Amino acid sequence: MEVKVYSQEGREVKTLKVSERLFGSPWKPQFVHQVWLAEEAGRRRSTAHTKDRSEVSGGGRKPWRQKGTGRARHGSIRSPLWIGGGVTHGPRTEKVYARKLNKKARRKALLTILAQKLRDREILFLDDLKVSEPKTKKGLEILKKLSKISGFEKVDPKASALVILPQKDEAVWRAFRNIKHISLSEARNLNIADLLSHKFLIFPEDAHRVLEETFLK
Repeated sequence: MEVKVYSQEGREVKTLKVSERLFGSPWKPQFVHQVWLAEEAGRRRSTAHTKDRSEVSGGGRKPWRQKGTGRARHGSIRSPLWIGGGVTHGPRTEKVYARKLNKKARRKALLTILAQKLRDREILFLDDLKVSEPKTKKGLEILKKLSKISGFEKVDPKASALVILPQKDEAVWRAFRNIKHISLSEARNLNIADLLSHKFLIFPEDAHRVLEETFLK
């Protein structure tokens, strides 16, 4: 499978042969959705917490004697039956929302999304990505040039795009990080949440090699 490679000035410079294993998976939306739900559940943090009767202060003595008062028997004013008492089956910070998700399923879902984005012409391959100085102005200039490529007219600050780098480049990071709707990620840290939350992917050629080394082992 061959794809077109562009310079950061927006000119087509060559073609690149990409792996069918990396970009040839069939689209399986239900499977991708299941994996996405599992990953989102793993990110969820349990913050709500209620106290049970053992954690509520007070209530050490029996409120009244067991018999002879005509009232119902009670052992503590911190019973869940009382106002101000403990809560039964309330939310607890100990709850874990994570679902079991094996590495193979996560990787397969990621490759499925990459393949579909390539079919939808939402991946832009670059021969290289460098900036002369780490300024937002330079990042905007590059995006403006890339938006002139046929089919990628919306690759600009108005459309969400993920710039995938082979490794962290501080100059490039600083040039793009303040641009609205533009995010950056290292190829080895790619995940399906990033892929699904951005319409376009911008791949320098070296990042493609890192993807092959990371996800095709």
